[in-house]
Amino acid sequence: MDQTAALYIVPTPIGNYADITSRAIEVLNQVSLIACEDTRHSGKLLSHFGISTRKTAIHDHNERDRAQWIVEQLATGQSVALISDAGTPLISDPGYHLVKHVREAGYKVVPLPGACAAITALSASGLPSDRFSFEGFLPAKEKGRLDKLSALQQDPRTLIFYESPHRIVQSLESIVKALGEDRQIVMAREVTKTFETFLSGTAAEVLAMVMADDNQQKGEIVLMCHGFIQQQDEDAVPKVAIETLTLLAAELPLKKAAAIAAQIHGLKKNALYKLGLELDL
Repeated sequence: MDQTAALYIVPTPIGNYADITSRAIEVLNQVSLIACEDTRHSGKLLSHFGISTRKTAIHDHNERDRAQWIVEQLATGQSVALISDAGTPLISDPGYHLVKHVREAGYKVVPLPGACAAITALSASGLPSDRFSFEGFLPAKEKGRLDKLSALQQDPRTLIFYESPHRIVQSLESIVKALGEDRQIVMAREVTKTFETFLSGTAAEVLAMVMADDNQQKGEIVLMCHGFIQQQDEDAVPKVAIETLTLLAAELPLKKAAAIAAQIHGLKKNALYKLGLELDL
């Protein structure tokens, strides 16, 4: 490992300890300090792998204050690893202010690849993955949820949310209201764990499944919604048909030109005639 002092961003398993990488174990053993979201929670993982590196707590309530202290440790030549309770740090977890502060202080920030619940769930969802938007947790209050979802209603990307088990029913109800009961969604629960499940269907169908089974209201949850699909306007005239109409109208009466263009392209002649009038052909 590079001995130059650096902050390492180290993903940890989201459920199955076997998912940790050999590089992550190496880094956690070799750094001088591990900054944990919760030292007691992470202590179990570190103990499992025989890692005895000194730990310190970095969480939402102290991150800004502790960032300068971490920089001071780097200044003495000590490398630091940042881990969260599970998955990749900073993804709906603390760390943004720390990373920003360390970079501004001129020290290296070295990211390691690894587990991330959002990406893991998306890969098995069957939803489009070429474009997606990770939106974190939905607001706790209904108005906030509906406002957030309404703002995303026409987003064409697959939408990914994290959700807590005690709020999953309310969030699904909000999705039905804001995105529509027919929106295709996938709910991934306890990904990589013993009771991993994927539910898929329309928003209304998944809501019904969750309400009918209390077990689906437990554990860590990733909600994924198909992006908005723009309905094609049946009256829209293809560009090639407009070009044909324009050429014909230069030599023929508009009514005749519209009829021929409609026959060529399989369109309604009245729609082409109306368009010709609007274009003053």
